[in-house]
Amino acid sequence: MLRYLMRRLLVMLPTVLVMVVLIALMIALVPGDPVTLLIGQEASGDAVAAKRAELGLDRPMGVQLMKWVVSAIHGDLGRSYFLNQPVTAAIVERYSVTINVTFFALLVAMTIGVPIGVLASFRQGSIFDWGAMTLSLIVLSIPSFWLALNLIFLFVVTVQWFPLGGFVPFGKDPVEFIKHLTLPCLSLGLAEAAIVARITRTSMLEVLRMDYMRTARAKGLREGAVVWGHALKNVLIPIVTVIGVSAGTFLGGSVVTETVYNLPGVGRMVVEGVMRRDYPVIQGGILVVTLTYLAINLLVDMLYLWIDPRVRYE
Repeated sequence: MLRYLMRRLLVMLPTVLVMVVLIALMIALVPGDPVTLLIGQEASGDAVAAKRAELGLDRPMGVQLMKWVVSAIHGDLGRSYFLNQPVTAAIVERYSVTINVTFFALLVAMTIGVPIGVLASFRQGSIFDWGAMTLSLIVLSIPSFWLALNLIFLFVVTVQWFPLGGFVPFGKDPVEFIKHLTLPCLSLGLAEAAIVARITRTSMLEVLRMDYMRTARAKGLREGAVVWGHALKNVLIPIVTVIGVSAGTFLGGSVVTETVYNLPGVGRMVVEGVMRRDYPVIQGGILVVTLTYLAINLLVDMLYLWIDPRVRYE
């Protein structure tokens, strides 16, 4: 496994390099001029030229892109035009918010999706099975931003159970930490819970028809032990695969969720960077999200070996 891990890390290096170049090229497509937003439209031509020279925006685009690529490889993501701090420091301040939202949204998806999928397969054709799968289709058809707005209206405006926006670290106040993350994680996690439930149900139906399941029942094992101890263990790989894909969806969805719920995370920082034409922030934020997704994919592959010892990477 160590040899496979080292090989994967080596393969990731050119992938990261290509992503760095693509992210740098994307900036050329962002319209607008950050200098105008920084010093105002009424500024003189000399002031604009001086500011552009200070930020390095007077250089050819190819030179700017190459400079950022080389700096990013060395761990320097530049300095934000508007935040007045290095992009790396800004990301470090906000990264924990995005990771917390992603982690707890995954927890929502698993704790809701897996049990529903297992019970639906065990009761195939029942009212519960039909209702669960119908409800999952309905949830999948709801846009995440629309669901977020309705959750805000119901639980923040109407019943006032949760605060509107903001973030409180767990170490400072665990109760407020949970309150501030509940709605964002539900907004992200419910749709993925529907996907997990459907994948779990389909995989379980295949396993429940296997010969070793009949053998387990013939040995006198309780139905709960057969389902949860034998069947579920053999469908963990597709479930983990879906959860790994969901993590990437959550990282991308954090842009919308953090904006709607006013969370100070990396996704919201990137949105604000786009609005301000803050090129270093856009590039650095997208790069960090990409690296996080690659790390999650690697972790999923490692989990395969732990779940099923029969899996071997040659």
